[in-house]
Amino acid sequence: MDAIGKDYGAESVFRPGNLLREARRQRNLPDQPVPRVCLLDPDGDIATYLAESGGGRRHAGWACYHTDMWVTDLDGTTVGVVGRAVGAPFAVLVAEQMFASGADLVVSITSAGQLQTLPKTPCFVLIDKALRDEGTSLHYLPPEPWSVLAGHLEAELEPVMHDWPEPVIAARSWTTDAPYRETKAAIDAAVEAGATCVEMEAAALYALAGARGYDIVCLAHITNTMAITENDFEKGEANGVHAALVLTTHIARTILAKSRALPRTAMPDGPPNVG
Repeated sequence: MDAIGKDYGAESVFRPGNLLREARRQRNLPDQPVPRVCLLDPDGDIATYLAESGGGRRHAGWACYHTDMWVTDLDGTTVGVVGRAVGAPFAVLVAEQMFASGADLVVSITSAGQLQTLPKTPCFVLIDKALRDEGTSLHYLPPEPWSVLAGHLEAELEPVMHDWPEPVIAARSWTTDAPYRETKAAIDAAVEAGATCVEMEAAALYALAGARGYDIVCLAHITNTMAITENDFEKGEANGVHAALVLTTHIARTILAKSRALPRTAMPDGPPNVG
């Protein structure tokens, strides 16, 4: 199907900043910026942990109608976390509002299904390309097979991945908006194209990044084989929360240290101090 009425260089009539302005007015919220680093947590495990453990505080000015933001300090790096923004449309909606609210960097860490054999699971994948098998990306960029991690981010992240305590590989993903239509034919086609895993957000988030010039980094936490076998969907210790927070800290410091004067300090080997 051809994209209908698309003018990729035109501004949208409906803008996230305007929505947030009206949300603040209606809900009597302060005009308070979000942290420079924000984390999309589609599974919701990180946001739940921060809320229940007392390691996070609710952001008083986050004006999204659909979500709460939990703010935490990760060894000196302040991060705003939004949970359960599942799927391309919702993830992009929230990411747009994060940038409109003052974010400089958005990281997404989502569970993903394994398509190709990996040495060990669970593990993390830095998604360098995402196969565009969803509809949201078509509203930001003309049709092409792949959305890609911005070149400057890839150049900064890939050389230091071996320094991170959690194992991370760079690989391609397949982004779908219909997880229960992952047929054998669709999986075979994604694997032939080079996808290592399947998830639901990266292609759209990278299209947003490419269209707007935003810094977005997507990681897949490979936790399952689409429940073909029992005892699937295990994310490791604490449902992978500590590992995800450590990676977020490393990514934020790596990307923002030089260009935005975020200090490089000793990287933690264990769970970051949250609170």
